[in-house]
Amino acid sequence: MSDSRIGSRRLTDVPTLVAAARDGDHRALARLISLVENEDPALPSLAAALTPHAGLAQVIGLTGSPGVGKSTITNELVRALRARGHRVGVLAVDPSSPYTGGAILGDRVRMQDHATDDGVYIRSMSSRGHLGGLAAATPQAVRVLESAGYDTVLVETVGVGQAEVEVASLADTTLVLLAPGMGDAIQAVKAGILEVADVFVVNKADRDGADATYRDIQGMLGLVSRQPGEWRPPVVRAVAAKGEGIEDVLAAIDKHRGWLTAHDELRRRREARATAEIEAIALGTVRERLSSLRRGTALPQLAARVAGGSLDPYAAAHELLAGLRSSSA
Repeated sequence: MSDSRIGSRRLTDVPTLVAAARDGDHRALARLISLVENEDPALPSLAAALTPHAGLAQVIGLTGSPGVGKSTITNELVRALRARGHRVGVLAVDPSSPYTGGAILGDRVRMQDHATDDGVYIRSMSSRGHLGGLAAATPQAVRVLESAGYDTVLVETVGVGQAEVEVASLADTTLVLLAPGMGDAIQAVKAGILEVADVFVVNKADRDGADATYRDIQGMLGLVSRQPGEWRPPVVRAVAAKGEGIEDVLAAIDKHRGWLTAHDELRRRREARATAEIEAIALGTVRERLSSLRRGTALPQLAARVAGGSLDPYAAAHELLAGLRSSSA
């Protein structure tokens, strides 16, 4: 498609950008995600334009410690999904530079096999200090890719520690990647890792210690009490660098998708995701209004009264919220 559709004069023309993205224009798609990342004032109109086309893609999250092969697994999953005829979007969330705020790792470099494939779109997103392994804009970026007609969206977390579990609230299916010799089997019992995984993948399964890692995870899963019919995460072996085990990973994802549908869990998860989005937008609005009060006189005056002992903090907060309500009326 010609870039004339999205020339500089119309870079924030949301309907034009959405239409171009749905026609397969990667530049328009990139612009839409940038609007989301930069919290552009056009976001409300963008959300309205996306809504009729959202909610159709399968969202798969991938998380795990650094070095387990998340990018390699993602690359091979893209290849396998393309073989099925799927259009695939990838959001690779990287640590942010303390100097520029941009993505440090640039996982797109590791996925150059798909650089010329029009059916694949890969975007590195900076976490910008946001905790939980995702960028704050990731849920809306997923919505953009869904609306652009991508069948599957892969979300790869930053993967820097035990707190990187927010992806479970965003994805339909969450893969937790492990590797032998990295202590991951022990880490899996910490910080809710067992709870967030829908599928465990023991990558680099050709290395020494892979069998022990597999047995450890199976043993830990055996300690979790489950109700009849409740999903039990399978443990799949893979050697992503050689393309081995990827079909087994996809089979586990397919099986989980069937379970989600049969137990009405897919609807529940997506409603929970929508709840989190609404709360985040509402809280952001409240924070903006509080910031304006901080710049004015109301909040400093309340703070002075609390510090001086003439007002308790709960009464001050109540008075502040009352001011917020009156200002928005």
